Amino acid sequence: MSFSKWKLPIDMRKTVVDFLRHGEPQGGNVYRGQQDDELTLLGWQQMQRHLVDKPPWQTILTSPLKRCAAFADHIRQECNIDVHHQKDLQEIHFGQWQGLTAEQIEANDKAGFFAFYDDPLNNTPPLAESLEAFQQRCLSAWQQVLVQHQGEHSLVITHAGVIRIILVHVLSMPLTALFQIDVPFASLSRIEVQTTDKGHFSRLMFHAGQL
Repeated sequence: MSFSKWKLPIDMRKTVVDFLRHGEPQGGNVYRGQQDDELTLLGWQQMQRHLVDKPPWQTILTSPLKRCAAFADHIRQECNIDVHHQKDLQEIHFGQWQGLTAEQIEANDKAGFFAFYDDPLNNTPPLAESLEAFQQRCLSAWQQVLVQHQGEHSLVITHAGVIRIILVHVLSMPLTALFQIDVPFASLSRIEVQTTDKGHFSRLMFHAGQL
């Protein structure tokens, strides 16, 4: 798949984007996908540690799911920073796997469960969003951030799957390497994009770090 059509304006200044995964959600360790669970108290505490006295962000973009959007709205109230809810920043839809544990899925469909991890591109869970479609919308969202918020320092509050897709793209890794990237609850990663005379250069500044 080619993403050459997604070219940014040549006059773009340095753009910094911080990606924050939501904290621990209610409901336990399940394939949550787009199931709209709220944060636990621990999840709120995990995210709160990133809220410094003077946050560096000019704008916040968030998945509309509660485990992301509630904290984004909290920052808006506390720090008076604009918040934009963006549907394309939602987690992948896991179809019939949503709300189930790995043990439950394996018990119901062991072959399908392991086939997904062996070759996720060609083994989509029942009624789920394909990995290719998920990649397409995540990179579309990434492009919108860079075009609409160029020259800014933005915060994107989203999900592990979305962050993995963006990191794989920025680091020029194959999509099959997606699950080799660990994205803990409430982890913060920073990507910097700048323009040179040779074009646009993106680099990962840190992963699972702290402000």
